[in-house]
Amino acid sequence: MNGVVGVGIFFAPATVAARVPGFAGLLVYAGVALACVPVALCYARLGSRFDEDGGPYVWAHAAFGPAAAFGVGWVAWVSSLFSTASVVVGLVSATAEGLGATTPGARIALALALVSALSLLLATGLRLSARVWSAVTLAKLAPLALLLAVAAWRWGSLPAATPALAPVASGGALAASLTVLFALQGFEVVPVPAGQVRASGRAVPLATLAALAIGATLYLALHALCVRALPALASSATPLADAAAALGGRTLGRVVAAGTSLSALGITVGMLAMTPRYLAALGRPGALGAWLGRASAHAVPLAAVAVTWGAVSAVVAASLAWGSLARLFALSSVSVLVQYAVTAASLGRLASRGERGLGRGDRLLAPLVGVACALILAGAEPIELALVASVLALGLVARAAVSRGGA
Repeated sequence: MNGVVGVGIFFAPATVAARVPGFAGLLVYAGVALACVPVALCYARLGSRFDEDGGPYVWAHAAFGPAAAFGVGWVAWVSSLFSTASVVVGLVSATAEGLGATTPGARIALALALVSALSLLLATGLRLSARVWSAVTLAKLAPLALLLAVAAWRWGSLPAATPALAPVASGGALAASLTVLFALQGFEVVPVPAGQVRASGRAVPLATLAALAIGATLYLALHALCVRALPALASSATPLADAAAALGGRTLGRVVAAGTSLSALGITVGMLAMTPRYLAALGRPGALGAWLGRASAHAVPLAAVAVTWGAVSAVVAASLAWGSLARLFALSSVSVLVQYAVTAASLGRLASRGERGLGRGDRLLAPLVGVACALILAGAEPIELALVASVLALGLVARAAVSRGGA
């Protein structure tokens, strides 16, 4: 749940409302959640059959060999890269005004300082225990639970601020689905440390599906209360905090705003710790070279940390200068959809060969995931597809260059 509930839901209601006004926006959340069910089933099935760490990289290697494994490994890093940049931009957007960073240049400086400081800290081998992460997760979910409780108490006393169903512009729901997918993704990380999980054959599928179900239910409730509490939801820069202030006064608004920052900071630390490890997995002969995967005495892949720091910094600076948070959400979603599609293909290939106890029923999941991914991708703009394709092509070029160099 720490991976699912990041910064996306703190901003998604306004973005969704701008494209799908009123309670009709709930249909977007429900549709994306349903589309993710076959994806979650793919991850659950494969995660229960491979008792080792690595997730999509391991599955693609078993199904298609090292070249495909490199592709999915690079996609996983790109997806995590865009997601990390998104949470950094979200954190800066939520706190910049309070810190006096009111100009674009000041916000870029604040973001780069944050990324640099956390990267240096994590490069020392900082280890956060499961108990600490559980505490962070509970701390950031507590304000949301409080908000829902206040909303349930005051729901009947609120005026109907928006129509129950409002007209939806052509393509609006598909475009909004990318933002919702960004907020909902995170369930797919459950199988990555499968080798460290007790009774992974049972625990991994249960945790994967439960994370998706709990996240979707929570988001439906939060969007509904934002629609009810905020007549101008589409123009709200901090919809959950504004809804909290409308429902429970300034104090509740501040509590939820603090939860936004805590959530963003917590997931930023986690993503900056894990994103370099996606890249380090490619640090081997036949991929990007062993130099990239070498670990320090504290088990930190310093070269991968440095490359990731530079890439995250560049994406964050470009987004704050010329882009938007919604576009960054879309880029993250497009890249993770590619990862979903490759994982589904791996499941289909392994099931067709009857390996790892996978059978005919598993083969049916692959086309379902393909259809779901295609539907959501239809909401992407050409520039977003082109940017993700360019980054993916860059990985293939880098691999080819390393192979020619004999690294």
